[in-house]
Amino acid sequence: MGLTIGFATPNDLWRADFDAKQRTLQRLEEVGVDQVYMADHVSFRDGSGTDGFVEIAALSQLHPSMKVMISVYLLALRHPLPVARQLATMSTVANGRVTLGVGVGGEDRHEIEVCGVDPRTRGRRTNESLEIIRALMTGEPLDYHGEFFELEAARIKPAVRPSVPIIIGGRSNAALSRTACLGDGWVGAWCSARRFGEAVGIITAEAEEAGRGDVAWQHGYQPWVGVGADEAEARARVAPAMEAFYKVPFEAFEKYTPYGKPEQVAEALLPYAEAGCSMFNLKVVAGDDDESIDAAGEIARLLRAATS
Repeated sequence: MGLTIGFATPNDLWRADFDAKQRTLQRLEEVGVDQVYMADHVSFRDGSGTDGFVEIAALSQLHPSMKVMISVYLLALRHPLPVARQLATMSTVANGRVTLGVGVGGEDRHEIEVCGVDPRTRGRRTNESLEIIRALMTGEPLDYHGEFFELEAARIKPAVRPSVPIIIGGRSNAALSRTACLGDGWVGAWCSARRFGEAVGIITAEAEEAGRGDVAWQHGYQPWVGVGADEAEARARVAPAMEAFYKVPFEAFEKYTPYGKPEQVAEALLPYAEAGCSMFNLKVVAGDDDESIDAAGEIARLLRAATS
């Protein structure tokens, strides 16, 4: 299996008219991007956010074959039954093109609390939700009695075929264990290539212990990257963009944020592919969307050439 290259929803996409939206997705395909991904937040920091399912539903109808992914969905903030219905609906409107990334959140404790969820329980709630959703995707009735959810004869029809891959996000060992038991892959962020390789090994070992030694793993890495004529220009672009989003100094991320020309970014990402990464979801910060798309295409070309 070759590398999957994902691209964050272009900044100006939704301000364009319909024809321009379609042309943007077509350009992404032409440069070698396989999927468009979008994050998910209910009320992040100052109340910002985007509903991941609504956005991928819209994205999926702008192109006939481009894959779409939520990366990552804050599953603990929702009830798993309607989420399973959303997956079933998405598998109808974009069959075989949907990937669900799942995370527990945590960057903004208030976002979790304002949804009525105790932040201390978000990991356990996520695990139960994943168990439920995986069972419901079969189309069979489900009785479930857990710490957080009680279901009697719950059912979602039709069955989700093919089943939607569920990729688990998070840096903690708990996220790796969650992947091993309940995921189809892991998507990392803010980690070294060495740690990425260690994480893949941990997942493999724990999955075998859990009787899941035959999973066709889809492990990914999701970095912000800065692109410019040189390192200085690239850093000057990506640093303020990240600081504006995360509300923390860029120095907290700089070690794990490649920036420079596309070849420098590709060189920095190559060790992750060598450590077991088969999917790169890129948040490319450049001069504008067109430049970002072109840079993503060049990064994709260089990575594929180096790993083929």
